[in-house]
Amino acid sequence: MIGFLSRSLRRAVVAVVLLLLLFVGVRVWDVQSGPPLGPWHEFVPPELSVAALDHSDWTGWMAAENAAFAATRAAVTERLDITDRVATNRWFEGSPVNPANLASDWNRSFVLEPAGPPAGVAVFLHGLTDAPYSLRHLAEAYRERGYLAVAIRLPGHGIVPGGLTEAVWEDWMAATRLAVRAARARVPVGPLHLVGYSNGGALALKHALDAVENPSLPRADRLVLLSPMVGVTAFARFAGLAGLPAFLPRFAKTAWLDILPEFNPFKFNSFPVNAARQTYRLTSALDAQLDRLAQAGRLAALPPVLTFQSVVDATVSTPAVLTRLYDRLPDNGSELVLFDLNRSMRFGPLFATGIDRVLDRILPPATRRYAVTVVGNDGVTVAATARRIVPGSDIEATQPLGIDWPRDVYSLSHVALPFPASDGLYGGAPDPTDSMGVALGVLAVRGERGVLVMDAGFFTRVTWNPFFAYLLERVGP
Repeated sequence: MIGFLSRSLRRAVVAVVLLLLLFVGVRVWDVQSGPPLGPWHEFVPPELSVAALDHSDWTGWMAAENAAFAATRAAVTERLDITDRVATNRWFEGSPVNPANLASDWNRSFVLEPAGPPAGVAVFLHGLTDAPYSLRHLAEAYRERGYLAVAIRLPGHGIVPGGLTEAVWEDWMAATRLAVRAARARVPVGPLHLVGYSNGGALALKHALDAVENPSLPRADRLVLLSPMVGVTAFARFAGLAGLPAFLPRFAKTAWLDILPEFNPFKFNSFPVNAARQTYRLTSALDAQLDRLAQAGRLAALPPVLTFQSVVDATVSTPAVLTRLYDRLPDNGSELVLFDLNRSMRFGPLFATGIDRVLDRILPPATRRYAVTVVGNDGVTVAATARRIVPGSDIEATQPLGIDWPRDVYSLSHVALPFPASDGLYGGAPDPTDSMGVALGVLAVRGERGVLVMDAGFFTRVTWNPFFAYLLERVGP
């Protein structure tokens, strides 16, 4: 019997090794046949360490950030090969999408001052491969309402995608702590809000949980989360395997899941294996901490959480927002706002099997300790409504929004929530005074294959939120 088990175990081990070798072989072949790495993939800008971040202030951070941008200019922009000096390369000085050629370089950390004495302060944390640009509209709204707005560029972001090959989530948490310290140093009295988008949502929540366990950290009075990265796909857990061949210099390209043209001035299109790995590490740490504090009965110390989330999201897990976060929260005034599908007859027959029931699956009838609002329509007209259920009830109150679903938009997306239609880069009706060198939100992708620098599918994902005015109304500090 022992011999049989031993033989079975050996066969299982051999099978696993063979599958791993097959996976690595296919991975190497797939990546090696793709486009080459550019200097923006290979250069890693200098960033402050976790220890340095924890001992730095805003002035020190800005000096380090300026040094990182200067080093990148010398190592990348000034050394571009002639073949890389094209309009679709954001690091080419003559490109219309080079951030230095735009009115503001929103890749950099920024502070927005209110007109008078600050009524409070808000810290803004952007998403993975993103930049502070993604939260500029919300930051401006806070500024207009009398808040000081502090938006930090997270390490590894905003400069070149090569920075994300070495950045770890602990770096991002240290930068979050720095931003919160700086915010409280500027505005020691008054409400403190943490506003996080995607990966930044996970960081904002993690900081709030850390403050429960560490009294020396400033406590937030409110969390505002947009498409928060509370749960990610199962692939992220094993993403590190995809980069194994990169230990050999010949196969350096396998450190990347995507190597794509970089024509977006404020977001990386290329995506390294390490970035996926860090999302899994961060969400795992977040889930464990939520579970630990829930079992200890300490989540009552969390501030109210207001979350905006599309019911369909190809980047983060919408069900995880409910099961891993909201179902653990106490009755503390938290609310979840879900953006439903456009259920008008125009799209209904075209939905994939089961998609039309996604809301029922993630939000079955129940009484909850938090409020739920669903923004959608009735399946007949395009007129949007907000259907709200208060904590402890199962009765809906319906509010017409006076907004129609755009007839060519069947759902929101992970990337759409923080951008109004007027956004110069992502908006569906960009403000002509807000030029970003390219208007990605208005592209109508119809034509022949092989003409665009990216697959046409890249441009079909909606990048702006038709309900942004409603979102601002609900956020209102």
